[in-house]
Amino acid sequence: MRKFTIGLFMVIAATTLLSGCAAVVLGGAVGGGVLLAEDRRTVGTVTEDQGIEVKTSSRIGDRVRDAHINITSFNRQVLLTGEVPTAAAREEAERAARGVENVRGVFNELQVAAKTALSVRTNDAYLTSKVKARFVDGQKFSPVHVKVITENGVVHLMGLVKRAEADAATEVARTTGGVQKVVRLFEYLD
Repeated sequence: MRKFTIGLFMVIAATTLLSGCAAVVLGGAVGGGVLLAEDRRTVGTVTEDQGIEVKTSSRIGDRVRDAHINITSFNRQVLLTGEVPTAAAREEAERAARGVENVRGVFNELQVAAKTALSVRTNDAYLTSKVKARFVDGQKFSPVHVKVITENGVVHLMGLVKRAEADAATEVARTTGGVQKVVRLFEYLD
């Protein structure tokens, strides 16, 4: 029954997308609610990014222990953030990510340090929400075009954007209270 329900959902979603109806939001398996009608990636790339995250997580989990590693894939580019116990673990995590099928590149922002406390991670989630809310309030670009990942007060920005959008997003993130640093990892359309 579960396979039938999932299959039926996919058929309905595909039909809606192909018919040109209102924007469709897919959650869960496609990344926590990506507004597909606004995303500049293809539906296939969005789905592939989700698969890359799962495969990379599995590979790194098999090879690197006692670490806190976040894996984000955007347009087949992988961002690694978090903390690892040694430089060798940092290198191994990057090797594992590079070995995943269809990965075009890896941004290794892992820090050799003790794992951050839950309070730090909670603050990071708060900062991410704050930056995203300011994107919406600023109305200078579509917030769907910029992915925000925060680790230990450092905001990483990813997306397929025009340079003006990248500059606007960077300025918003840079001027958000509590943000320690902004790392730009954009791909440019112009």
